[in-house]
Amino acid sequence: MTGRHVVVVGAGPAGLAAAEAALRAGAEVTLIDTAEQPGGQYHRMLPDAYEAAHPGRLQHGRRAFDRRRRHVLTHPHCTWLPGTSVWALERPAPGEPGPPRVHVLRGPCDGAGRPRHVLAPDALVLATGAHDRVLPFPGWDLPGVFTAGAAQALAKGERVVVGDRVVVAGTGPFLLPVAASLLEAGSQVLEVLEANVPGTVARGWSHRPWDLTAQAGKAGELLRYGAVLIRHRVPWRSGRAVVEARGDGRVEEVVTARLRPDWSVVPGTCRTTAVDALCVTHGFTPQLELALAAGCALRAAAGAEFVEVDDDQRTSSAAVYAAGEITGIAGAPAARAEGLLAGWIAGGGRASPALRRLRRQRDQGRAFADRLDRAHPVGAAWPGWLRPETVVCRCEETDYAALCRAAADAAGGAARVAKLTTRAGLGPCQARICGPTVAALAERLRAAPPPHDSVDGQPVDGPVDGLPPASPHRRPIAQPIRLGDLARPPDPIPDDPYRTAPAAPARRPARPARTKENDS
Repeated sequence: MTGRHVVVVGAGPAGLAAAEAALRAGAEVTLIDTAEQPGGQYHRMLPDAYEAAHPGRLQHGRRAFDRRRRHVLTHPHCTWLPGTSVWALERPAPGEPGPPRVHVLRGPCDGAGRPRHVLAPDALVLATGAHDRVLPFPGWDLPGVFTAGAAQALAKGERVVVGDRVVVAGTGPFLLPVAASLLEAGSQVLEVLEANVPGTVARGWSHRPWDLTAQAGKAGELLRYGAVLIRHRVPWRSGRAVVEARGDGRVEEVVTARLRPDWSVVPGTCRTTAVDALCVTHGFTPQLELALAAGCALRAAAGAEFVEVDDDQRTSSAAVYAAGEITGIAGAPAARAEGLLAGWIAGGGRASPALRRLRRQRDQGRAFADRLDRAHPVGAAWPGWLRPETVVCRCEETDYAALCRAAADAAGGAARVAKLTTRAGLGPCQARICGPTVAALAERLRAAPPPHDSVDGQPVDGPVDGLPPASPHRRPIAQPIRLGDLARPPDPIPDDPYRTAPAAPARRPARPARTKENDS
């Protein structure tokens, strides 16, 4: 054993791989996830009862995932904490070494008296993933309008269909597996709409075509999803988007329109389709609360922010590593490669030729992410879909007109002031859904003439002494916690029920976890 304790937050493809690699390096591992089972969105599995009724369906990569899951959860040096939220990271005092202490709560998020624990690891791996980004449009707050990820989770994890007549719309290849999941679960998918025009998609995917040979597995996966759509005669249309949803009490019809390359609507191309559900996604937003709480530096890319990491997945914060979609949206294979690399280094693993293969896979995944950004960008003219009464923050029902009024005020246009005056981002989701979009709209509105750069000679959105820069991802308390739970002293961590064997003698492996794609 290396004597190191590694805490991994997130048990999706990146987190599970990080846990496996850290265990192989000889470390003690604590694996944490809010779900009851590991796997994340990509490996979301049916309950056992459904699994028996529908064997093998929608289970791409199930065997390799099951091997990894069994290896990690039954390992004598792994503690698995399912249904557990990390609500805060406590950074060490200046000059003290090591990563932040990890404050966790176990149990349902709305439960009372949840056990509270504090972990003091030697290394921390953040693999918190991402969630759907949905751009607002008139009617997007109607019941029956789902994020594509939520609809897929219900279809894959529970065999629950969100509707009988469904339109899937937005941008990106994620539209295809979502539509395939809905079809397999029993929905009728009327059409799949890609907002970017054919020229944009073609140029993005044809850029440096020789690089695609390293992503043959992803290409095959997309072809399989495409075959499902063809078999069910579902049309896939590019350069078209849902610009309005209508209905009395819930969505009953959607208005779609043809778009220009900048996503402005082509006049006279609107048409109406009757539906009982709509699934929308316009990309993904990384979950950066814990990364910011740990003090990790961010980098800007493709209109979003991601955690900055070095060649070994180290962040700018001591003994903190990051892997998966918080470093870039590149898909599950790249996330697994990053997780294996981060877990091996965090666990104290030795240098090995296998690390070169992992870094090569990681770099290929990053190149694939750049290709996705080129082929499926968010057009700059999408705010033209909005009306003054369009809701932009669903929790607080803040509309677009309120944002425009705040931006027109020189003092009220600052990010912190606008948040208080409009209440956008102050609701239960704490800006997780609307935050990046509201920030982008506010920046766009502030840039419009006449600009309000300063008040009494002071920049309206400059740094404030004693406060960190304004960010929709910055939350001192990452998850809700009751005052009663906060007041109680932390509880000791109970024995892990997944431990089925006594601790094995320490052995240091000669190399990291296997990296073949079918084992990832």
